[in-house]
Amino acid sequence: MGRVGDDILSVGAGDYQEEGRTIVSLPLLQVLPGDSPRLGGEDKIHVLRLAALDTPLPPILVDRRSLRVIDGLHRLMAAALKGLEVIDVELFDGSAEDAFLRAVQANVEHGLQLTQADRTAAALRILTSHPSMSDRAIAKSTGLGGRTVAELRRTSDSVPQSNFRIGRDGKARPLNGTRGRLRAAELIRKNPEASLRQVGRTAGVSPATALDVRRRLERGEHPVPGRGNHAPDGATPFGARANARKEPAAGPDPVVLGQASAAALEKLMRDPSLRQSELGRRLLRMFRENALGAKDMTDIVASVPSHAIELLVQLSRRNAQIWENFAQELNRRAHVVKSE
Repeated sequence: MGRVGDDILSVGAGDYQEEGRTIVSLPLLQVLPGDSPRLGGEDKIHVLRLAALDTPLPPILVDRRSLRVIDGLHRLMAAALKGLEVIDVELFDGSAEDAFLRAVQANVEHGLQLTQADRTAAALRILTSHPSMSDRAIAKSTGLGGRTVAELRRTSDSVPQSNFRIGRDGKARPLNGTRGRLRAAELIRKNPEASLRQVGRTAGVSPATALDVRRRLERGEHPVPGRGNHAPDGATPFGARANARKEPAAGPDPVVLGQASAAALEKLMRDPSLRQSELGRRLLRMFRENALGAKDMTDIVASVPSHAIELLVQLSRRNAQIWENFAQELNRRAHVVKSE
């Protein structure tokens, strides 16, 4: 196996870079069939369809060590049918388990679609080889629903247990957040000025969880939901400390508000009376930028340096007042229109 890399280099005179990937040309006879997620094997009709195309086909994905196909077996067979001697390949470095995961992702993203049975079998195999992947991450990789993946995890005896999940963003989150929340609370008490991102990274929780812990401590509540309304072990509530900054209690559920705002904005974006005027388009852009920024608000809060917090608080409140004045003006206009 150690000679494969040397063989690739010896035939790589036509190597080139494409979108950050290294593409090499290999003799067809060197490339071998791989572990396909298709339970029924290759589709001969699809091979004939590809062979009939005059345009070059995209490079296939091949494991660097074994030169086995990860994605592109139909393209390999079509190239052989056309009598080609070489084929462009992208080399993959990783374990066999990661190679299969990449194969499933590639087949879901493009080309001949996997069947429901293919995707279900692939999800079960990925659950077994990557038990720490979250249900949503596996669902995205396989083209299944999150609930379907969760049910496969729950009902299968072959899926190993894991104490954390790796989400679609690549971040690991513990299933039992009690320890992480208690650790975050300890860090916040020791260093109240620490950023949420710093607390989350050290405690092994997300910035959003660190923010929730901080607010609970400021209200004198336990950092873990459902543990009562008092700080643990008689500790002084964070909010009772001298000179501690007070924040207003949490308002309505931001998820619900975000969904309602998104629906309202989508409706306005389709309104021709707004889209056909420059001021209308400007207004829509302003709201759209606010909506996009709101999705990352937790991470933005966590990234703000401590020396800039007070100025940003003042600026945010001034901007909020501007929007409040705008809403009041619109409300007054609405009353005028109704009275006409």
